[in-house]
Amino acid sequence: MKTIYINKETKSTKPCVATIGFFDGVHRGHQYLIARLIEKAKREGLESTVITFDKHPREVLNADYQPFLLNTFEEKELLLSKTGIDNCAVLPFSTETANYSARDFMQRILKERLQVKVLYIGYDNRFGHNREEGFEDYVRYGEELGITVVRNDEFHMQDEETSGRMMSKISSSQIRRYLMNGEIEKAEQCLGYPYFIWGTVVDGVQKGRKLGFPTANIAVNDPRKLVPAPGVYAVNTRMKTEVLLRHAMMNIGRRPTFGNNDLSLEVHILDYSGNLYGQQLAVGFIRRLREERRFDSEQELAAQLRQDARQVREVFSAFNDEEY
Repeated sequence: MKTIYINKETKSTKPCVATIGFFDGVHRGHQYLIARLIEKAKREGLESTVITFDKHPREVLNADYQPFLLNTFEEKELLLSKTGIDNCAVLPFSTETANYSARDFMQRILKERLQVKVLYIGYDNRFGHNREEGFEDYVRYGEELGITVVRNDEFHMQDEETSGRMMSKISSSQIRRYLMNGEIEKAEQCLGYPYFIWGTVVDGVQKGRKLGFPTANIAVNDPRKLVPAPGVYAVNTRMKTEVLLRHAMMNIGRRPTFGNNDLSLEVHILDYSGNLYGQQLAVGFIRRLREERRFDSEQELAAQLRQDARQVREVFSAFNDEEY
């Protein structure tokens, strides 16, 4: 995949089929849209292009808005590359961009900068100043500019827990809600891959080591990255310098047995004794085991951790490792 940063000098040399969106999470609905776009591009002998933004539009339109995101930009770029798309065109989002009407955007960006011949629109997607215009307007402007505008079908997904009953529509907002509620498996079903975070292993208070469960304390690389609900999780971990996935359990919370503490993310990697300080570590969430709770003694907590570790092993004995 080629990444194109759009500026006033940008001029694509190859006509393309394109779509526009922020694509937070690059979830299964996004993947469905992109797959349709790629098929169309191949039939037409054109390149396939995803047009996205360098930051969430609401960050520009509302300075007080600090969104929690499913992906950092680098993660989103990696996930998009795995779809088979030819190009990722990145548009710096600014107040000037926000003030473009839909027609201005189609002419200045799609036609003049990227040579878009076919534009795929998500079934509920709108763009342009204040999102005032809709699909019929885009079609009309496209006819004037030589761009064919196609509305993509809504993606439907079967809910495995309800005997195949149709789920509500997939959206990045819904996935965020699942994660904030600790509903990891529902989030994964919508994403098409285990939700993951990247962080740096930093010094901790070493309470886990005294209980027989040494932990790596994770400082998440991007403060805007959404951290799932507090609790204990079965997770996969991978160091940036390795390909190997390691099974682990993770606690997200405030360590209430030891008093009122700041929120921490602690990972105990099963059957591992190496030094992880300073390492970049990816954590992929597989299942939530329980809520975080206060124990009456350190001995009671240690007994629960042993039970948690057994449960983590049971989880991974039933499933193949997922790549993330």
